[in-house]
Amino acid sequence: MAKTNFQYEKRQKELEKKKKAEEKARRKLEAKNNPKPADGVEGDEPEADDADVDADAAADGDAPAQPQ
Repeated sequence: MAKTNFQYEKRQKELEKKKKAEEKARRKLEAKNNPKPADGVEGDEPEADDADVDADAAADGDAPAQPQ
């Protein structure tokens, strides 16, 4: 019967552990360099506010003009 190669298995576990540690360090560094907004909303684009929507609708001519 063949012997199990424990050294190979151990080395594979070590490589996987090292890979996970490097990935964690990379994510930690990214988080440090690019902090999230304080309100907890993720994303690079700001949300459109009502003024932008009204201006777009008025420019299209589909919406009635609003008095100012």
